[in-house]
Amino acid sequence: MTLDALAIGATARVERVRGGRAIAQRLQEMGLTTGVVVKLIRIAPLGDPLEIELRGYRLSLRKDEAAAIEVSPGE
Repeated sequence: MTLDALAIGATARVERVRGGRAIAQRLQEMGLTTGVVVKLIRIAPLGDPLEIELRGYRLSLRKDEAAAIEVSPGE
């Protein structure tokens, strides 16, 4: 499952960050590392971007970036 498939309010644990090296590195620098728990807060009216909460802060991601993050459901 990928982060863009989560329901609003659902939590998940990051399993892997896919994508090109630059994109994966940028996402990991923002705190999206293996094992971190994320919660989907909201999705913009047109479906892009998504707002997530992790490590005590909120982050907005484009849908294609969220699709590159593999997660396991639940905490």
